[in-house]
Amino acid sequence: MSPRSVSMQSLPRAGRWAIYIALAVVFAIACAFLSNWQFTRNQERSGQLALVAENYDAVPVPLAELLPADGDFSPGDEWHPVTLTGTYLTDEQLLVRNRPHGGTSAFEVLVPFRLDDGRVLLVDRGWVPPGQDQPVPDAIPAPPSGEATVIVRLRPGEALPSSGRSAPEGQVPTINLGLVADTISPSAGEALEQSAYGVMVSEDPAPATAPTALEPPSDDPGPHLSYAIQWILFAVMGFVFIGYVIRTERRHRREDAEDAQSAEGGTDASAPAPPAPRRRRDRDAEDEDALLDAAGR
Repeated sequence: MSPRSVSMQSLPRAGRWAIYIALAVVFAIACAFLSNWQFTRNQERSGQLALVAENYDAVPVPLAELLPADGDFSPGDEWHPVTLTGTYLTDEQLLVRNRPHGGTSAFEVLVPFRLDDGRVLLVDRGWVPPGQDQPVPDAIPAPPSGEATVIVRLRPGEALPSSGRSAPEGQVPTINLGLVADTISPSAGEALEQSAYGVMVSEDPAPATAPTALEPPSDDPGPHLSYAIQWILFAVMGFVFIGYVIRTERRHRREDAEDAQSAEGGTDASAPAPPAPRRRRDRDAEDEDALLDAAGR
């Protein structure tokens, strides 16, 4: 017998059923793993939404309360407004390229802000569209000159691009604070806060024109919970399918046995023996054999 001729039907009934159940168990374990992963993602997303709801519209506090000069940024303070007093370093302005705003690949405007205590915090003033006849913006609204009071929401810095993409002079591919510090002048880069930056809320004095404010974070919880429930249902459906296959096979075996008994009871001893009834194949089993044979090629 060639290896290809071996099929599920050549195995003992108990062996086949054990394989069916084992496959259902393995499938259920995989579904449970994927379901737990989606539940975990849903919990993480719920935590993000709760953090935004708590901090986004909170009363602004001085920067030193949330980000002291010798301390690190706490993830629990993300999106919390803080008040800055100092001056913009307008000569150190940068653009972040390829930011999805307004249905286009826009630019976000980054300007370092020197505080009265000497520290420098990077401020994202908003976004501007690309130019009409050129990829770079036609105009970039200038920040207030001289002493200013700015309210920003704190955000952690972004990671470097995994693709390794770069940006032209005067631009950066992402808001990576280490990269920004290396791009601006050494005097500003050495003082730049490395654990967080600020997304602008307001400026005083207010300029005549300003970049378009960034959109608030989405409050969409995402599909993670529904996906988790779907994986649980898939695991249950796997056992239901295996039960259906086993039940169908048992029914067909019972019908074959009844056909054989009927044929034996109606046979005349003096008459030639009738041909043995053709055994009816289980259509589900035949389909299963075809899939196994195709996988074995």
